[in-house]
Order: sequence, then structure tokens, then C-alpha cells
Amino acid sequence: MGVSFSMTSTPTHLAELHDILKRKSVQFGTFTLASGQTSDVYVDCKPTTFDPRAMRLIGLLFIQKMESEGWFPDAVGGLTMGADPIAFAIARESVDRQPTIDSFVVRKERKPHGMQKVVEGLEQTEGHKVVIIDDVCTKGESTALAIENARSAGMEILGAVCLIDREAGATELLRDKYGVQLASIFKLSDFRQ
Repeated sequence: MGVSFSMTSTPTHLAELHDILKRKSVQFGTFTLASGQTSDVYVDCKPTTFDPRAMRLIGLLFIQKMESEGWFPDAVGGLTMGADPIAFAIARESVDRQPTIDSFVVRKERKPHGMQKVVEGLEQTEGHKVVIIDDVCTKGESTALAIENARSAGMEILGAVCLIDREAGATELLRDKYGVQLASIFKLSDFRQ
């Protein structure tokens, strides 16, 4: 059982972040996705997650989401680069709370030299309770790779949280194949209204 965070997030924060995402990150039209499929919506969260006005909102809302799920991690992180600014925002917003939450970066492949790490940013990873973070979850493959690599570093996965769930199979993949629950701040359907 973790320590409860004293949250200052409000419904206004959620609305503010939704507005920034709608303006900067969610576009409607005809797009070819990385999978080769076509879609009527394209989501690129980086213009939002790199925005200084959005960073505090992201940190607060992710902490609140983790708390509501009953997850009190030692650290948060995910596959570089989509997860990086989110993990850093969470760590920064945790500074005024106890316990603080560290951040880390998960590489796609083990570093071929030096300490040959697959997880960067933490002195020790073995036994750390963590939440895997992602910006956009579609089918869940990036989040799944982050889970695999974090587990290979000895981390215990409490759950996963993404900024926008495209509702295209990530929840089922992570639950059925990895035993990990996926939560999200927004679902793609929140932007179709």
C-alpha cells in the first residue's frame, strides 16, 4: 500500500489538456499510419508533451490516474521517445509530494557498449515497482516492448498509462499477453465529440 498523493488536479486541468491536445496533436483527414492502414485521424502527442504549458497538466493528471488505479510506483518510464517527456513531467510534479517518483527511459534495444543497459536513468532497477508510460497506444506494441525490456531489467510492472488510447487493441494485448492493465487519460473517442 502506497502513500496517497495530495492532488491539486481539477476537472479544469483535464479540460485544458484536452484543448491543447485537440489544437496541437489530434488531426482529422486521411492518413496512412505506420502499420500501412489508413485512418481518418492522426495523433502526434509530441507537440503537446513538449509544450511547457501542458507539462504540469500531464504530470498532475498522470499522478492522479495512477493514484486512482491504486498504483504507487517507485518510478515511471516507457519506450523512448514518446514516453520520455511524460515520465519527466510526472517526476517533476512529484517533487512536492511524498514519496517522489523517479523517471527512466526504456531503450528499444540493449545498449551495445558500456553497461549494456536497456533501462536508463536509475542506478538500480531490480525490484523497482514501476508504471509504464506511453503517449499514444494503438495496438499496444510499443508499450509491450517497454514492458518486456523493463521486466528483463528486474522491474515489477504495476500497470501502464497512456495519454491517448486509440482504442485499437492495446488494452486487450497488454491484459491478455502481458497481464498488465492499461489506463488512459483520454480515449480517441473523447476527440470525436
